Amino acid sequence: MRVLDHVNPPAPPRLKPDLSNWENHDLAAVWIGHATVLVRFGGLTIITDPVMLNRVGVGFGLITGGPRRHVAPALSIRQLPKLDLILLSHAHFDHLDRPTLSRLDKNVPVITAHHTLDLLLDLGFRSVTELRWGESTDFRGVNICAHAVKHWGARTFYDSHRGFNAYVLDDGKRRILYGGDTAFHEGFRDVRRVDLAIFGIGAYDPYVAAHATPEQAWQMADHCHAGRLLPMHHSTFRLSHEPMREPMERLLGAAGRNEGRIVVREIGGAWASEN
Repeated sequence: MRVLDHVNPPAPPRLKPDLSNWENHDLAAVWIGHATVLVRFGGLTIITDPVMLNRVGVGFGLITGGPRRHVAPALSIRQLPKLDLILLSHAHFDHLDRPTLSRLDKNVPVITAHHTLDLLLDLGFRSVTELRWGESTDFRGVNICAHAVKHWGARTFYDSHRGFNAYVLDDGKRRILYGGDTAFHEGFRDVRRVDLAIFGIGAYDPYVAAHATPEQAWQMADHCHAGRLLPMHHSTFRLSHEPMREPMERLLGAAGRNEGRIVVREIGGAWASEN
């Protein structure tokens, strides 16, 4: 156990989501922090890229060698509702966090990028499905298709064979796009209209070749005609040089009069579709 990770814990989030009516929603989302989003869709409870501990990175005995969390998760692992599916975009430490995954129910199925199976099986997960770009699988009435992104998948300097995905979820009535990590690209124009797009808006300075700016995330949400945008991958870990508050400020500026399409603006924020 990395006990030194608990020294100097992160500040609590200002918002605490209310899940009392969670299972009655057809489409809802809670931003837990960073790229971890709890989604209610198609009668399922899905969690994306769960990272729930105080630091991410390589383990060195009693401590994790990597960035520390500035704001605690909006929900602890014990406070999560019963999960139906874990959705992993790629193997980077701030997205595929083995210490968090080791604490989750191993009976929950996992969908992940190709060549990441080895990072999961030794943790005890009983059902893991790898998807390459363009491949899809049906899970309890929801079609999940892996989509191309502009990023990379290596976890270390030696495993560049690993995949990296966005995902489109379709239950026949609604559609969600989970963007994972991506720089700006035009590929989301091929995605039919989605009800909710989840895009990262941080870690672009100086890493714009791997992470979209807020303005570019807004453009990509327009490319897939997103009804609503939930921005993530900001305000949690310091992974780049831009000020912590800048991504959301720039996104609101890009949205202008359409800022009402941005449904969650801080950790712990929740949104549910009205129809």
